Amino acid sequence: MNRSILQSMLLGLALLLPISGAVQAEDAASLDELLTLIKNARLSESGEQSEREAAFRRARTERAELLKQAKSELAAEERRSETLEKTFAENEIKVAALREQLQTRLGSLREMFGHLTAAAGDTRTTLNNSLVSAQYPGRTDFLDEMIERMSGNTRLPSLDDIERLWYEINREMIEGGRVVSFPATVVTAEGERVQQQVVRVGLFNLLSDGAYLHYPPGTEMITELPRQPGRDYRKAAQTLQAAKEGFTRTGIDPTGPSGGTLLSALMDSPGWLERWHQGGWIGYLITALGVIALLLAGWRFAVLSTISRRVTAQLNNPSADLNNPLGRVLRVGEDHRGADAESLELKLHEQVLKERPAIESGLGLLKIIAMVAPLMGLLGTVTGMIVTFQAITLFGTGDPKTMAGGISAALVTTVLGLCVAIPTVLLHALINSPAQRVLHILEEQSAGIVAEQTEA
Repeated sequence: MNRSILQSMLLGLALLLPISGAVQAEDAASLDELLTLIKNARLSESGEQSEREAAFRRARTERAELLKQAKSELAAEERRSETLEKTFAENEIKVAALREQLQTRLGSLREMFGHLTAAAGDTRTTLNNSLVSAQYPGRTDFLDEMIERMSGNTRLPSLDDIERLWYEINREMIEGGRVVSFPATVVTAEGERVQQQVVRVGLFNLLSDGAYLHYPPGTEMITELPRQPGRDYRKAAQTLQAAKEGFTRTGIDPTGPSGGTLLSALMDSPGWLERWHQGGWIGYLITALGVIALLLAGWRFAVLSTISRRVTAQLNNPSADLNNPLGRVLRVGEDHRGADAESLELKLHEQVLKERPAIESGLGLLKIIAMVAPLMGLLGTVTGMIVTFQAITLFGTGDPKTMAGGISAALVTTVLGLCVAIPTVLLHALINSPAQRVLHILEEQSAGIVAEQTEA
């Protein structure tokens, strides 16, 4: 009984031991061996705990040493900070005294150096915006350093700086009156960088291979204008580049230094084809009416010229010819020569009425086109103004260019309508004249035939 109780207690104690001890307990062959294993495991655990405690004590000692060292460094840095603050305060007093001494010694020169600083700033702005900088880049680097030094009130410009400033001012003035050629890298309209010979016309324009160039300030890059002036101007630019001496007529931009602001604005303005597209579908309809009116007028003018020529020939021919209206009227008179005057007059009047539609054909349509074209132009203008005012309602009036562009596009249809109506009215008058002449001859000859029949 006691032996079984003892075995149960040992087994329960073995379950409470670490896993390693439990694994070893499984290999024990008897209770004595199990007790031995448990004892050895406890001794091993006691040794490990002692080692851990020793490691913890060493780490605590190291942390204490580090803390002590950090406090020592903090105290040293605080003392150094106090020393630096004291030195800084002393230096501020010295700098203030030196500045006061500098101002006293400058005296009347202070105003001169102020003007020199202002002149250097103005010169830097001028050189940055000048076309001469495209030929001589980097001219303003020394001016930046000079202005920075003078603005700090610690150093004065040297005599070399002043002489160089004077030199750049004079060079800018002299180069402004020259036409020179120099090699440079040009960015084409397609974005490619090409090495070309560039012609500089004073401070006004840069030209190369018949193209006008642009030199945006601050970019130090020569670019080709995406839109070029007319062919005559480009041809003149090529002539100038090829010239060696003498005078050459060339178009330049008088707004100058930035490479042609006026020229750029003119290039950005839409051409006649773009203006026509601004008219929209109403503009296309007006143009179609103009083309119809022009073709109709040309056709009727050719037909009436032929008819008028044949009628004139018939006036000199005693025999009736059926290839013209007058001949057909005369044939009716011959066919009804024996009839009474009233019947003959009615027959002749009937024949004249038959000839009238063929002679006046197309004149009514020309008159309608002349009336409808300006009305359609007015319709396009009103529609465009409605769109413009809607845009103003949504986005406000902050950008006058947008308003002006919308109004300009709206007025294009009115211009198109007038451009179609005015020539159409003139063409109608031009064509109506020979038609009325032929009709007048027909009526005159008819009246003559009736008069002859009445007298007979």
